Amino acid sequence: MSMSNSWQGLVLILALTAPMLSAHAQRGRQFLSGKEEILQPEAEQLFALANEARARHGAGMLEWDSALAAAARQHCLRMVAEGPISHRYAGEPDVSERASQLGAHFSLIEENVAVGPDPSEIHEEWMHSPGHRANLLSPDVDRVGVAVVASRGVLYAVADYERVVPILKQEQVEAVIAGLVRVSGVTVLRDPAVARAACSQNRGVPSAKSGPQPRFVMRWQDADLTHLPPALVDRMASGQFRQAAIGSCPPQGEEGPFTAYRIAVLLYSTRVGVD
Repeated sequence: MSMSNSWQGLVLILALTAPMLSAHAQRGRQFLSGKEEILQPEAEQLFALANEARARHGAGMLEWDSALAAAARQHCLRMVAEGPISHRYAGEPDVSERASQLGAHFSLIEENVAVGPDPSEIHEEWMHSPGHRANLLSPDVDRVGVAVVASRGVLYAVADYERVVPILKQEQVEAVIAGLVRVSGVTVLRDPAVARAACSQNRGVPSAKSGPQPRFVMRWQDADLTHLPPALVDRMASGQFRQAAIGSCPPQGEEGPFTAYRIAVLLYSTRVGVD
């Protein structure tokens, strides 16, 4: 089965094609009980096969994410306990909640699950299923965590893919945005206090104790801090503004496990003070 954060992935149950584990599956096991075992080498093999496939198809290489691997392992053990494979069982959080609870930070998350005789067969099944293939080769993900558990003579596998979001402090977010603003030739003010206050509001701007008011205010939320909103870029390119104040604050209306940042940029047409 495949799953993405849009919950529109193709659902496919892989056939149990062999009763015996491969010779590779006989090595490097961590025993859990007499019936099921976590197989780290097999998980690493699926990881390597995914990156080999991505290299052939021009997709970026995936990095291993230990939080995703822990989430995948948790769900893989649940699949073993349940028998029939699924992305979610009664009383279980969905993949985004599982990953977030175990420390992953992301703007996008996808999942593949399967049952098969060995890692190579599972990988091939994923590559020949449109939904699984799309997740595995997606250019929008950059991290993966994989878990493989042996039980009932077959392998249960889970691969969780994400677009990672770096965890930044308030000052770091503001510094990143300041670097993008300075490219336009607009000077960034040192004091973020007014911009931070404006960030926490939905509209309007806190009254300044002295000096001019901003002529343009842009507020937005995003996980991607590599570019500015087009409307802000256009305003700064107009040549009407000389200075900017930048503030970050906690996101608003963002419930759930996905990570995002909220930013406000205030543009001034006259000089506010020392910068």
